[in-house]
Amino acid sequence: MAATEAAGWWRRGRLSREARASLAAFLLGASVAALPLALGSPSALLSAPGLRGRLALALHVAAVNAALLLLYPRPLYKIAIRAGFLGFAFGCGLLLGAGRSAWRHFGWYICSLSLFHYSEYLVTAINNPRSLSLDSFLLNHSFEYNLAALSSWVEFTLEKLLLPEMKQITWLSTVGLLMVIFGDCLRKAAMLTAGSNFNHIVQNEKSDTHTLVTSGVYGWFRHPSYVGWFYWSIGTQVLLCNPICMVGYTLASWRFFRERIEEEEITLIHFFGEEYLEYKRKVPSGLPFIKGVKVEL
Repeated sequence: MAATEAAGWWRRGRLSREARASLAAFLLGASVAALPLALGSPSALLSAPGLRGRLALALHVAAVNAALLLLYPRPLYKIAIRAGFLGFAFGCGLLLGAGRSAWRHFGWYICSLSLFHYSEYLVTAINNPRSLSLDSFLLNHSFEYNLAALSSWVEFTLEKLLLPEMKQITWLSTVGLLMVIFGDCLRKAAMLTAGSNFNHIVQNEKSDTHTLVTSGVYGWFRHPSYVGWFYWSIGTQVLLCNPICMVGYTLASWRFFRERIEEEEITLIHFFGEEYLEYKRKVPSGLPFIKGVKVEL
């Protein structure tokens, strides 16, 4: 029912103005990927940009920002500038990823990261517009999340400088990319299936429309959005061939989702009682060695 409702938004063309503004801004930012066609130097724009390439990038950023300022009032501009930034990052990732430089796999990573964050906002805008906010981009998820991202960039750069051949294991990066695609698709499928029942924040009060979703991907796992995010996060480090962060991300993500699932399941048992307990007995959490909150009978 929830998935049908979400699909209906697309069929009826009833995207909210926030969703339309974000989508337009993302595509406008991503148009940086077309710059090499104008410059006639597709392989060198980011890997060895030169003065001409740097000037083209600077002018593109300035033009996108100016267009967004002219097109949108301040509330929508705050949305558009974030979506535009993510689109610009996605376009730059395409340029790096399509080239043959040593930064090729980092380009794949940038595409994956920027698309993940933008799609979090867009799917929320489609699915549950009442809960939509700037936080729906998850750009300010937490200090720990930002620190983890920064750590992965530092590790990649240092290892690329000291052990450059370590960052050219294409088969391993391909495995990581497939993990990323699988994880993100699973998470977005979970969001769409849950519809308005999905929220980035664990809810402490049950709304009138809140129902227990057990169909679709929720028939495979009790927490498919967390399963998707778990494998997406690990996949980003496999993609980057970051052995230290791969271990760190696995342990930190597992601990975070174990605590998050226990917290959420206490609320779900309070909301749905025996209905959720029966669902919990039949369907696994989806994450290794995480059974969820223990219930004393």
